[in-house]
Amino acid sequence: MQVYTASVIGGGMGGRLSMNALVVSPRFRLIAMADLRADVRKHLYEMNPNIKLYASHKDLFADCPTDVVCVSTFPPSHREVTLDALKLNLAGILCEKPLGDTAAAGRAILSAVKMRGLPMAVPHGLLKLKHSEEIIARVRGGELGELELVEIECNKWDIINAGIHWLNFFVNLVPDDPAAWVMSLSESSTRTYRDGMQVETTAVTYVQTVGGVRLVMHTGDAVQIRRANKDFIFRLVGTRGVIEFYAFEGVYLLTNQQYPNGQVFTPEPYSASPHQRHLEAMIDQAESGKLDYSIPESSLAALELVEAAYISSAHRCKVTLPLEQFVPPAEPQWLPGQPYSGSGGGRDGRKL
Repeated sequence: MQVYTASVIGGGMGGRLSMNALVVSPRFRLIAMADLRADVRKHLYEMNPNIKLYASHKDLFADCPTDVVCVSTFPPSHREVTLDALKLNLAGILCEKPLGDTAAAGRAILSAVKMRGLPMAVPHGLLKLKHSEEIIARVRGGELGELELVEIECNKWDIINAGIHWLNFFVNLVPDDPAAWVMSLSESSTRTYRDGMQVETTAVTYVQTVGGVRLVMHTGDAVQIRRANKDFIFRLVGTRGVIEFYAFEGVYLLTNQQYPNGQVFTPEPYSASPHQRHLEAMIDQAESGKLDYSIPESSLAALELVEAAYISSAHRCKVTLPLEQFVPPAEPQWLPGQPYSGSGGGRDGRKL
């Protein structure tokens, strides 16, 4: 079995998850990490004194090129770091989610990776957990009938840092039914920031697919979850059933024709972490030559929804997709809920 050398750029949460996955996997040998902050490098050294540490990704790439690079910096830097990594002789590359701070950045990254013909991992953990895989298979297999509505409540998190996972999961529930438009409202009364990004205090995001499937996602610093001791809840509503689950918690409740009173399922979890499973799936592609970009592409689709949500809120408009073709319209001088003056144009809703 070939063992691949690996490096990690960025020592935050995502970087440490990649580091731990590389250390425990027999298919990789972690030899170097880079982070701009001296205190983070000190902590990384304490975690693994056998690795080389660098203050920048450029220094690491020049002095210690590796077979695999994990890009785990904050989103606005992903494009620069990834494009620099692609100049190396790589076997594969991991880029944390969101792929970039904008859909355009994510699109540029994915396009550059495809042009190099390299396998790519985008470690959406929810896609590599046993209960999530079962839920996706049940929905795609028709056990809920036709999926009509996905409701998500997410406490103490936001659209870009956690919602990217939830929206990616939604995209994977309906892979052949792309989003048509997004409407969202975010308010920022508390000036909250998280993981290097300015985020909302409270937001509600609404997505509709071309086929009419709807997603409603409530995010923010204090979202009321009507289940004891839960910070997340998902409801998948179909014409013949419902699934309820709690994000990364490995349990779900299925109610349908087969289980009219509801059945709780607690699948045996995988022994490997989601990051390890993503990395090993990536290297399987490198060895087989059979490239699969379905997860990176679904991640980019989710990033489009994230950006569309923030654009919708900022411009008070519905954002149609694909995002690269959308131009925000001028805001009309029309306030819903105010009396109509009888002049000034418009259309009579009674005659639609």
